[in-house]
Amino acid sequence: MPDVIARGLRVLFCGINPGLYTAAVGHHFARPGNRFWPALHAAGFTQRILSPFEERELLKSGYGITNLVARATAAADELAGEEYVEGRRRLEAKVRRYRPGCVAVLGVGAYRTGFWRPDAALGRQAETIEDAMIWVLPNPSGLNANYQMTDFVRLFRELREAAEDGR
Repeated sequence: MPDVIARGLRVLFCGINPGLYTAAVGHHFARPGNRFWPALHAAGFTQRILSPFEERELLKSGYGITNLVARATAAADELAGEEYVEGRRRLEAKVRRYRPGCVAVLGVGAYRTGFWRPDAALGRQAETIEDAMIWVLPNPSGLNANYQMTDFVRLFRELREAAEDGR
């Protein structure tokens, strides 16, 4: 999956890894039922709900997308812990190169494993990557039944407001 990335983004969203459907069509968060695009819009990141095929439109507003792990799977639980750790190293290199203001990891379990933070919770983290704040959001996959759309909107909005304020 090619990254949607540029220098100086306000927020670099970091998915766990592409699902099989997403990898097949070649666009981030493409599976019908994924809540990323509707949550992004409802939280005020975009003027309308973008299609995954319009993902590069995010760059105009200062947002981008990457993945922690490049390997496509049917579900994130198919990934090994080492893949998350190696993904964190690649993410750190991208952050050094592109210098986003914030990195939003979309999956608390992925963050806990990849960053060795077993007790991490959603929201802003105490650590940073370079000068980029780290924010953890729930995985927007339709397979994640722990969060409803109202939860995603609230949590995404908190991130947007913090990123706009630079805090």
